[in-house]
Amino acid sequence: MSMIVAILLIVVIAVMGALILVVGAFNRLVSLRNRYRNAYAQIDVQLKRRYDLIPNLVETAKGYLKHERGTLEEVISARNAASAANTKAAANPGEAAAMRELSGAETALAGSLGRLFALAEAYPDLKANTLMSNLMEELTSTENRVSFARQAYNDSVMLYNTRCQVFPSNLVAGAFHFGPAEFFTIDKPEEKQPVSVNF
Repeated sequence: MSMIVAILLIVVIAVMGALILVVGAFNRLVSLRNRYRNAYAQIDVQLKRRYDLIPNLVETAKGYLKHERGTLEEVISARNAASAANTKAAANPGEAAAMRELSGAETALAGSLGRLFALAEAYPDLKANTLMSNLMEELTSTENRVSFARQAYNDSVMLYNTRCQVFPSNLVAGAFHFGPAEFFTIDKPEEKQPVSVNF
């Protein structure tokens, strides 16, 4: 009788130990998922701030860039597309298709803003305009905040994805449908070009 009790006790302890490991792994995955979602919320705040600045920037530039209407419309169109993509991504941060769409929209927006800034440089009166200068400075500051928030998000995604892939958490992740989260990257072709150095 005591042998049966000992075996039963060992089985109960083993089951309890396994249950504690599963619950611990599940809770850690939930915590990491919430962390990357919160990190995305910080990006969302900064992106919305930038999206709010862009119409003011375009309105200020309109009077000076009368012949550059296409560029101004391109900026507003890219801003609207990026804002819509951000709304989709904010609904489910880390979801691969939404993050790819946002990355593409942000790349297009960065390109159109770059063209607007290049045009602004060609118009001395616009360049000297205090409101335009302040808006460009705010936009640059916001871009830096977005970069920092994006880095924090990507770090959180990396921790979450790593936890989903390592043993024994990967068993829990698979059983409870914790899928991988997508990184938020913005392709800037100019950053991938080789740097030429002339002496």
